[in-house]
Formats: sequence, C-alpha cells, structure tokens
Amino acid sequence: MNKINGYTEEEAKSLVEYIWAGKQAGKTLTYLFETYGAQHGRAKGSVRNYYYALMKNPKQDDRVVKLLDGKQLSVERIREFTDEETDETLRSILAEKSKGISVRRAISNLAGGDDKLMLRLQNKYRNILKKQPERIEAIAAELGLGTGAAEKSFLQRRLENEINALYDKLALSLKEENARLSSENIKLRRENEALKRRSSFKEV
Repeated sequence: MNKINGYTEEEAKSLVEYIWAGKQAGKTLTYLFETYGAQHGRAKGSVRNYYYALMKNPKQDDRVVKLLDGKQLSVERIREFTDEETDETLRSILAEKSKGISVRRAISNLAGGDDKLMLRLQNKYRNILKKQPERIEAIAAELGLGTGAAEKSFLQRRLENEINALYDKLALSLKEENARLSSENIKLRRENEALKRRSSFKEV
C-alpha cells in the first residue's frame, strides 16, 4: 500500500479533513493535534510533526498537493514579543504588584487562564530578569516604584522566586496533562483491540 510520509493515503486524507473541519470550527492546531492523536492512538507531537511535513511537502508529492488543494491550511507560528509589547507587559505586572498582587497572580490575570500563554509570559520574564534587569528597573522607575540598587535587587530576587514557583507549577500541570492523555490513549487502544477481537469472533 502506498504511503505518504509513513501514513497511508487514507490516513493522510483523514488528518487533513479533520484539521480543515476543526479550523473551520475555530479550533486551534494544538487542540486538533491532541484530539486527533487521542482518537487514532497517536502522540500529539507525532501528529503535529506529520502535519508540518505535509505542509512543507519537501518532495513536492502530487498526492499531497491534491490533498491540500483548496483547504487553505497553514501552520501556527509563535509570534515574538515586540519591544512595545514587552514594556507594556512589564508595566502591567509591576503596576499590579504595586497594589499588593504577586507576579504569579499578575501573569495569570494577563494570560486569562491560558496555561501556555502563562508559560510564554513566564519565559519572557525569566529571560528579561537574566539578561536585562535594568529594563525592569527603568519600568519600575517610570511607575514611581523606586530605583535604588537595594530595592532593585530585592525586586529582582522576588520576581525570580515567584516566576520560578510559577514555572514549577505549570511544568507539573503540563506533565500531569501529558500523563492523562497517555492514559486515555492506552485506554482507547485497548478498547479498539477489544472491538477487533469481538468482531473476529463474530466472523468465525
């Protein structure tokens, strides 16, 4: 049976149709990779990699061109923070902190409960704290939160501690989610095997 990058042509068509229908319904690629993988006993990362390979189609396979024709599908790229967005995010977090709200709560509020966005914001802050601590000091001064060296050091240490705690929480959350999905995949595979066995018994 002819295959397209490891999938049968029917499987490749099924994936493309699933992604296309999901995008029409407003679903994200991340969600679609996860749900398709759960339904077909494949890891989310494996589905994602296969989809990206189809989109790139490095061998210019005519079958892939035909599958994608008219679907207007694309890949989602991570957009980098602009300088303006970075400064505005810093202002928001530091302004909230001045009201007695922690960095953890501020990032959570900004992300609106989106764990992946929270992790992205956290990573951005960790990078700034490590490479551009003076940027935080400048925003703090702009907001009238003090610019002394001792105050800066305290602010930086507190931000680092709170962000590290947030990172640990998110990492644990994602680990638990991956474990849950893995367990569901195993359950689905077992159910499929049971159905196949029952079907074979009926045929006999």
